Amino acid sequence: MATATKKRAKKKVAARKGASGRGAVAAAPVPGKKRGGIALLPALQTLTRATAEERIAWGLRHFPTSTVLTSSFGAQSAVLLHMATRQRPDLPVVLLDTGYLFPETYKFIDELTERLSLNLKVYRPLLSASWQEARYGKLWEQGLEGINLYNQMNKLEPMDRAVRELKAKAWISGVRRGQSEHRDKMEVLGVKNGLLRLHPLIDWTDKHIFDYLTAHNLPYHPLWSEGYTSIGDWHTSRRLTDGDDPSLARFHGLKRECGLHEETKTVAETGDFVI
Repeated sequence: MATATKKRAKKKVAARKGASGRGAVAAAPVPGKKRGGIALLPALQTLTRATAEERIAWGLRHFPTSTVLTSSFGAQSAVLLHMATRQRPDLPVVLLDTGYLFPETYKFIDELTERLSLNLKVYRPLLSASWQEARYGKLWEQGLEGINLYNQMNKLEPMDRAVRELKAKAWISGVRRGQSEHRDKMEVLGVKNGLLRLHPLIDWTDKHIFDYLTAHNLPYHPLWSEGYTSIGDWHTSRRLTDGDDPSLARFHGLKRECGLHEETKTVAETGDFVI
């Protein structure tokens, strides 16, 4: 029963992608077509030399009412939340709540939301955690195929909905090159299915993060001190000990990304694309 239902769910996902031309966000424009008149190649050259604060200011200047910031409220999330909302206090902060976050994460969300007066926008999957388990079983225990379906329902679809409802054109994310092999290839700017991605902290190190948190008296996630370096859902996050491969911190070592940051094109890959 669970297998048949899972196959139907996968067909629905494929049908949605085929019908709308979308994966996680809005349909991609034709490369070279002007939308807003911002040439990304020159912008990339300028922003690569800019500070993180200057990068955020650039995004907010060009997309004053259509920028969103996503946060997992993970280990070092306080940095970008603080830095961005100092410039735009009402900036929409999108949280994807799977229903499987650590209790410590929910407390951390409450703490930072109150302290920073965040304009928090919580998006949840169409099916509750209990309903998903009843229908599909524990997808995170069903190998890579199960994890991908889980991420589609709990991360990609809710993010797609957030982009549509908030009418987002630019997406600020706290990804950093040192976090994974995939992210090591990312730049300050990227494009994913027509949405401009801005990565202000892309070239920051753990030392930069520590210095910023210390200077502004901001906290790490409570589980950071317990050896959790990558903190997502409780069932697919694990603490690391000395000598552990960082790739084992998420999804049982089968993959590192949840899908939100995959398939992001560099500016060079988009050619003369102008957004």
